[in-house]
Amino acid sequence: MGIRLARFVYQGNVHWGIVQQDALYPIDGTYHSLADVLQAGAGEILGKADAAKAVSLEEVRFVSPITQPARIVCQGANYAQHRAEAGMKPTRAPFNLIFTKPDSSLAGANDDIQLPSHVKLLDYEIELGLVMRKQIRGPVQVTADNLHEYVAGLVITNDVSARDVQFIEGQWFKGKSYRTFCPAGPYFYWLDPEEAAQIHNLDLKLWVNGELRQSANTEQLLYKPEETVEELSAMMDFDPGDLLLTGTPGGVALKLTGEQLEQLTSPFLAADKKRELILECQATNTNYLKDGDMIRCEIKSPDGRIDLGTQENRVVSV
Repeated sequence: MGIRLARFVYQGNVHWGIVQQDALYPIDGTYHSLADVLQAGAGEILGKADAAKAVSLEEVRFVSPITQPARIVCQGANYAQHRAEAGMKPTRAPFNLIFTKPDSSLAGANDDIQLPSHVKLLDYEIELGLVMRKQIRGPVQVTADNLHEYVAGLVITNDVSARDVQFIEGQWFKGKSYRTFCPAGPYFYWLDPEEAAQIHNLDLKLWVNGELRQSANTEQLLYKPEETVEELSAMMDFDPGDLLLTGTPGGVALKLTGEQLEQLTSPFLAADKKRELILECQATNTNYLKDGDMIRCEIKSPDGRIDLGTQENRVVSV
């Protein structure tokens, strides 16, 4: 059985703790980052959990278990249903679509998501986040059998996206990188190596104001985690605690036809024309996030043995 680890604020101080049922057992010692925790090892962390100082989950404020500095690498269009609703063929693409977010976009599991005043089309994207276990400095061969050697654990993430910025400016990085655009947590689920296969059988669910919008299972991922880690290892470095977002399933607010997508991604269409097009084609779409909306995310295995907790974030105009 894996370990549910949380990073939280209690009485003005930041702590790490083990989650057991409805209580948190603070960990004695100083661990400045998730990388420090991973380096210490599960045995040391469990041994330093202080049951005598247990606090209830209601008494704390969760902060992101992914700590800075951290690389945040993302997969795009990695579920067939999401590809279809975005105007793409609902089949595996000929290449793995990769982009990044800055670690300044990280937020806690209950923090507000800031809606910038100029953003008109704010969207949600629940994603399974994989936390890297160890340093990678060159190509490695990764399979389903040895994935646990490279992935330490799991976390809920939300790849919040400003669609108008993303398509008008043609900048995925900018449209997905505003502060608070990557809520993470509440828990880091430290996988037992024998549980690694469960990465391929986790249920993802996202609600907006109580309405279920996204529901899928990670078995539907088109590019699997092991092949993505192997591919990325050939081109970039990783350190313990870095984060890989595996893509979002169908059910996001964005809805495009193939023709609309082709126009919006054309380098020959002027930005002002793209603005007119995306605002016009999304004008009757009421699913985009607004001030006051509440987003709830959950990821767990069908049998409930792996449970990454519940993430709840309110949208607030700034």
